[in-house]
Amino acid sequence: MSLPELLIVVPTRGRPQNIRRMLAAWTATGAQGVAELLIAWDADDPAADQYADIAAGAGLRRHVNRSQTPMVPTLEAALAPLVDQYPFLGCFGDDHLPRSAGWAAQLVDGLRHLGTGIVYGNDLHRGPDLPTAWAMTADIVRLLGRMVPAPVEHLYSDRSVLDLGRAARCIRYLPDTVIEHLHYAAHKAVKDAGYQRVNAAARYRADRVAYLRWRDRHMQRDVATIRRHRSRS
Repeated sequence: MSLPELLIVVPTRGRPQNIRRMLAAWTATGAQGVAELLIAWDADDPAADQYADIAAGAGLRRHVNRSQTPMVPTLEAALAPLVDQYPFLGCFGDDHLPRSAGWAAQLVDGLRHLGTGIVYGNDLHRGPDLPTAWAMTADIVRLLGRMVPAPVEHLYSDRSVLDLGRAARCIRYLPDTVIEHLHYAAHKAVKDAGYQRVNAAARYRADRVAYLRWRDRHMQRDVATIRRHRSRS
């Protein structure tokens, strides 16, 4: 049996109920056979056993960190052994929820049309302004050695994906593909310990510095790498 073409990685901590909600949406929106879900959690998460039960019960791919690990390093570690197995790779937060029937096929069709590129849907919060959940062709990850261009831990990850895609002219917004972001800033979730941790002032400052350094010093190098590759494809 062949693998689905699209792998979606969801780093998560302390929110197993969100993964159950996402699994229900996977079924309701017809994503099976098109997109595969990988959940990544920390071994020291109090909900670790629940995540393991969910993954086992649904036959999901998994990645488990030895201890608490920020979102972006978790994402990259989960992708590393699988980057050659799927033509298309994506990242959702555990507070995203696919809403549109056929969303997975829509992401795949968009990526196939681009050849090399990035697509993102409508999160009903930031819309075209920010790809809070995105998918990209696996060749970009192989070219750059990572999915998130800027070396951040959490914040500005989506901003750097948008910057890269726009500068390389290889990103497309899909307004009718709804992948809702149930974020506390959209008044759709409680500001729990996870939100407080990743939005702390120190984390914001550190990720902003890392993002700006990448944008000002290294983004054009990454853009040139992608443009060369596209011109040869």
